[in-house]
Amino acid sequence: MAFEFLAEIGQAFVPKRFRPNLRNYLLKAGIDDVPYKFFGGLFFSAVFFTIVTYFAFLHKEIADRGLLVVGFTAFFYVLLVALVLSGIIILFIYFYLNIKIYNRTRDLEDKLVDYLTLVSTNLKGGLSFEKSLWMSIKPDFGILAKEVGLVSKKVMTGNDLSEALIEFSMKYDSPNLRRSINLIIGEIESGGAIVEVIDKVIENLRKTRLLKAEMAASTVTFMIFIGAIVLFISPVLFALSGQLLQVIIGFAAKIGGSLGNSSQVALPITINEISLDPQLFRNFSMMAITTISVSSAFIISIIEKGNIKGGLRYVPLFVTVALIVFILASRLLTGVFGNFVQF
Repeated sequence: MAFEFLAEIGQAFVPKRFRPNLRNYLLKAGIDDVPYKFFGGLFFSAVFFTIVTYFAFLHKEIADRGLLVVGFTAFFYVLLVALVLSGIIILFIYFYLNIKIYNRTRDLEDKLVDYLTLVSTNLKGGLSFEKSLWMSIKPDFGILAKEVGLVSKKVMTGNDLSEALIEFSMKYDSPNLRRSINLIIGEIESGGAIVEVIDKVIENLRKTRLLKAEMAASTVTFMIFIGAIVLFISPVLFALSGQLLQVIIGFAAKIGGSLGNSSQVALPITINEISLDPQLFRNFSMMAITTISVSSAFIISIIEKGNIKGGLRYVPLFVTVALIVFILASRLLTGVFGNFVQF
């Protein structure tokens, strides 16, 4: 009760028309309730951090410029920085939730064939479909066991079976799950042979899994090639280009100074000092490597899984390794060229 105001603040930042979509999105990640208190606490934390940084770094610089200037500067600084900081944190949370949703969906799809096999076996043993759903739940099925348990409880308390199954299938971005549930619901409503449909669904899921495994195995060479380029070749080439730039700048400065001081040499060209900053090129290289790493992670995910969301879990690894290789290669090449090139 002491922190209810945080929930009210959090709700104020989420428009009403977006709240149902937000809840459905969080359900896919296994979060049952929208954490409005967390949103409110996040905002106040961002405001507190912003105020502290303002008095630590900015207030001393503008304290003697008048009350009006200080007031407007402080207001806009706190507002903008707090919103930007909150947005960055929410972006990282969104990144984390997408990875969690993807892992949950993948785990559910991996267990779906084994679960439907038990359901089919129980149906062949004479149990009803509702009873088969409940009796087929095993702890080893993890997320799938929890979701089917919720479906069974809803049916036992009087809810419609088809509606409960549809609600379950819509909680996950899984085309295989939705197609399987739709086929089963259609057969239940038509009063047909549900066992035959489930067996066909199981067969199709197994074929799909086998086909995906074969496709992933056939494209492993491409993934290794892309990974080698992103993690090693590209950073080393950028480091070599940066070192070459420093060598050219040194040569240009040395030759330009020698020609400028010599009155006996007359050449039709003029060599001036290069004004390009090596640090600027280094920053550009790091941004380019980061962009290449992120794009390559998504490409590898599409090749391997056929889904771009799977690349989110590769992004931190690719970016970190590529930047580390770039920094180490830059230092190594600096030492090598420093021993051979003397200006």
